[in-house]
Amino acid sequence: MTSHRRLPPLNPLKAFEAAARHLSFRKAAEELSVTPAAISQMVHTLEEYLDVPLFVRLNRALRLTHAGQECLPYFSEGFDRLAEGAARLRSVERSGSIKIHSAPTFASRWLVPRLDRFSEQHPEIDVEITAAYDLPDFDNDDADIAIDFGYGQYGDLYSERLFSVSLVTLCSPKLCKGKNALKKPEDLKHYRLLHDEAPNQRTDQPSWADWLKAAGVKHVDPQRGPRFSHTNLALEAAIEGQGVALTLDKLAAPDIAAGRLVIPFEFRMPLAAGYYLVAPRSSMERPKVALFKTWILEETDKDSFSSIQK
Repeated sequence: MTSHRRLPPLNPLKAFEAAARHLSFRKAAEELSVTPAAISQMVHTLEEYLDVPLFVRLNRALRLTHAGQECLPYFSEGFDRLAEGAARLRSVERSGSIKIHSAPTFASRWLVPRLDRFSEQHPEIDVEITAAYDLPDFDNDDADIAIDFGYGQYGDLYSERLFSVSLVTLCSPKLCKGKNALKKPEDLKHYRLLHDEAPNQRTDQPSWADWLKAAGVKHVDPQRGPRFSHTNLALEAAIEGQGVALTLDKLAAPDIAAGRLVIPFEFRMPLAAGYYLVAPRSSMERPKVALFKTWILEETDKDSFSSIQK
């Protein structure tokens, strides 16, 4: 059984080690950002603790005693090992992997297309993404951080809103041309409505009925059209020209930029819910998590659109 270590007080030990290397209280004080008087007092405290003189104090110089010369290499090596251990700990905390739980469509259509930029900035960190609608149980699930669609009510967890969101209509550009071209919301009567019914138990699920009412559209049946259990499926159907999807603008950003989808009407329906960065407060102090937070906030600042979804 290892006996309890009886160690000298750390600050006096640091003062002695610095003064012994420089053979100067003044230079030691500069290194440790204290006064020469403070160095002298701490060295005196260590000498009293050890019950042995460590320096011979001359008028304009210091000289180590035999005891001081004998113990200095051990103390210096000890501080070197402490510094090495701290550096290794920082390296471990800034490398390895970071485990992210993300709302599925946000992960596939917003996060993943940008991850190469994070990897370029931090090649020492591997990103592991789990797509899930539910917020992870951080005490039991293997997750460092989550990106969640909700109202920001996360109790004691750290949370930061990433986006404001709006519900928009999305369709293939070909539906905006030719006969029955989509020019105004009332033109939806000529097309199938694609229903995004991705599950989210913690937010009100926006529907076609909500959007049509808010847009002041009548004589369009909000119930007709195919239903999809995943936002990606509704967006893919819209890309193929099978109808008009209703979802959040952020999720369609890459498809809009590539010309696969367009927003045919100017009307947008702002939502109270949004995407949040969520994690235990203790996780936010970890270097890997802090680096990811800084990166994703920079990415959201760059984003030229203004909304998202689950």
